[in-house]
Amino acid sequence: MSVVTQAEMPAWRRETQTEQRWAVGGAILVALCLQLPLPQTMTFLPVWLLPALTLALLIALIVANPGRISRHSGIERRAGLVVAFLVSAANAVNGVQLVRHILDGAIGDNALELLTTGADIYVTNVIVFALWYWEFDRGGPGMRARGEREYPDFLFPQMSSPDMAPKDWEPWYLDYLYLSFTNATAFSPTDVLPMRPWAKLAMMAQSMVSLVIVVLVVARAVNVLH
Repeated sequence: MSVVTQAEMPAWRRETQTEQRWAVGGAILVALCLQLPLPQTMTFLPVWLLPALTLALLIALIVANPGRISRHSGIERRAGLVVAFLVSAANAVNGVQLVRHILDGAIGDNALELLTTGADIYVTNVIVFALWYWEFDRGGPGMRARGEREYPDFLFPQMSSPDMAPKDWEPWYLDYLYLSFTNATAFSPTDVLPMRPWAKLAMMAQSMVSLVIVVLVVARAVNVLH
């Protein structure tokens, strides 16, 4: 029986370098910028509060470690989770307010503002769920780089067909962003399959949120235009 050496194993199964911070940092900055143009009526809190806290934490992470994400730092890991939570909380508040205003008729008759606000929350929702998928798949970016977990939470095509991918391929944030986008638009898995219960529940929750936003916003906008 042949023994597979470390060099022959695909990158996602062995110890590698952690990914650069720029992709996830850029996505968080986009999510923060999307929060600022929203009407004050879309939040219970001052519109700048949660984005300001998130930006402060993100800057602290970049200053502490501007290059690659740490493989072993527990403090950095917890700070990253807090950033993801704050972005999620801000968008959740905005989404709840949007749905509430649509249902009680307080959203007004400006179809352009309604569609813009809905699109803003929808895109931010894609970024938010990509953050959570990226943070928890096989223990997060640090654990994935250590290659200690044999079974994936998400099965990417390159994992099931390693001959069709480079030997150094492994998922990074943009792969999870694509996963989040396709799940939000198709309301179901496409080429990436959830393997663990938490992953299936998270994708189900994202599909439900996206469906509610699309159905309510489009229906209200069509009603306003007519």
